[in-house]
Amino acid sequence: MGDRVTIALTVNGVAREAPVPTDETLLETLRARLGLTGAKRGCDQGVCGACTVMVDGRAVRACLSLSVNCTGLEIVTAEGLARDGVLDPVQRALVESGAIQCGFCTPGLAIAARALLNENPAPTADEIRVAVSGNICRCSGYVKIVEAIEMAARG
Repeated sequence: MGDRVTIALTVNGVAREAPVPTDETLLETLRARLGLTGAKRGCDQGVCGACTVMVDGRAVRACLSLSVNCTGLEIVTAEGLARDGVLDPVQRALVESGAIQCGFCTPGLAIAARALLNENPAPTADEIRVAVSGNICRCSGYVKIVEAIEMAARG
């Protein structure tokens, strides 16, 4: 464990501070220090996408991002997608289309989809596939996931 520093982040719209080791990943900080468990620890190598969060609007792997490098940045986790108890259209579409099975990949997929739709509100199916290609789903397959994101894009 390295030296500790106090970092300041905005997480899901709330200013937060946390003392963290300098070698701690954003995933560890979110889960262990801030109690936000939506981002999952999967492969811990940036391959599976289960830990995907948005950092300043971009989908990133929290397991590969050092918390100290995120100081002052805006972080959005799956918990931050819903507003005032209303699911984000991406979350709602994933549920309504049956694109969720075990749910382990869902938070990362929802974040990847939201980041895509924020950048491109009307993506093609191929653009959706590219955007979620780094998110591994072992249960539901990708047909319903792509359909759900298309549904969310249509509103």
